[in-house]
Amino acid sequence: MTETVLLVGGGGREHAIARSLADDCDLYACASNRNPGIRSLTDGFEVIDETDARSIVDFADDVGAMLAVIGPEAALAAGVADALDDADVYTFGPRESEARVETDKAYQRRFMRDADIPGCPDFETFDDMEAACAYIDSYDDDLAVKPAGLTGGKGVKVIGDQVTPEEAKTYLRESDYDRVVLEERLVGEEFTIQAFVANGEYRLTPAVQDHKRAYVGDDGPNTGGMGSYTDTTDHLPFMTPDDYDAAAKVIDAVVDALPGYKGILYGQFMLTAEGPKVIEFNARFGDPEAMNTLPALETPFIEVLTAARDGDPLPSLAFSGEATVCKYAVPDGYPTDPDSGARITVDEETVGDALLFYASVDEREDGLYTTTSRAFAVVGMGELIAAAEERAEAALAAAGDGVRIRHDIGKPDLVQSRIDHMDEIRR
Repeated sequence: MTETVLLVGGGGREHAIARSLADDCDLYACASNRNPGIRSLTDGFEVIDETDARSIVDFADDVGAMLAVIGPEAALAAGVADALDDADVYTFGPRESEARVETDKAYQRRFMRDADIPGCPDFETFDDMEAACAYIDSYDDDLAVKPAGLTGGKGVKVIGDQVTPEEAKTYLRESDYDRVVLEERLVGEEFTIQAFVANGEYRLTPAVQDHKRAYVGDDGPNTGGMGSYTDTTDHLPFMTPDDYDAAAKVIDAVVDALPGYKGILYGQFMLTAEGPKVIEFNARFGDPEAMNTLPALETPFIEVLTAARDGDPLPSLAFSGEATVCKYAVPDGYPTDPDSGARITVDEETVGDALLFYASVDEREDGLYTTTSRAFAVVGMGELIAAAEERAEAALAAAGDGVRIRHDIGKPDLVQSRIDHMDEIRR
């Protein structure tokens, strides 16, 4: 029997999910924007806000969905997985209470402390911004300032890197946050490991390094992610196999402490001189990390979903062994003042042997328009990171006017700088 799957979300991550599922099921999707890449892969697409649980359940019922996959965190925070599960549509995504491991950073840190999850930095939580400012004054070292709720990857301010202590205090006083987390600044190299989780089991994927800063050379404000890369092994060039295994032990401890968790568990780590420490957990695929992981996944994703639903052992994951490099094209002015509503062109015929993923764009009768977030991504794959980068860079000829790209992602000099940085830290 052919499975009928509903995909919730309309970004680059969801386009990657759709591509991984489309050949193996009857696929339907809903999102608040009209993503042409997703729409072209589905048997039906509806414009529905990703947090409108009632309308999403109605659409799932209309199409006879047997399974659902939720892409964006806002849908998880709104309880969409709960509503679909309660309507007997098995949803590969955690219920609202378990998604708090992402959606509430204060809860996340307390959970790590109480469950004795390794890799937890020193932290304090505050619902009084003046008390938080006083803590900054009293703390001897630099701190990371994190709003407790969702901020699309752009709310964190790091003292000693992005802001001064005085700027951090001004940020807190001028914000409308009701809770914040202040924690020790972690110094090292960031990486991510994503796990498929269901029925108390998990399967790990290769490590990915995202690039949050807006501009070449890791300059500028944080973004939702300008691009990312993987190597031909599970670990990255600046890591050792032991570093990967240490991060895997963190994932193992979280799954053990959340036995009912299902979906993707995303661990974002900082590799420090003492080993991996946890920056945060996400309760869904990363964006852009899904675009590195899913194209290299040779095990059919549908087999993971059906095993999770049916209570069977999750299949072992096979990957192609290729390196991947993802580069995003973003609207002019992103992330501080993005040029939303600008008409752009994407020449799909120039992409070559790379992959094109549409993200936060809106397809209208007269063309393709930007929103306030990233527009599209290209992914190159190859036998080396450098080869994958060259294919991704060549594919960026598809970009017309009105977008900006971090061209340095995956280039040999930037990768080597990560290796040199960790060598210096480990001395």
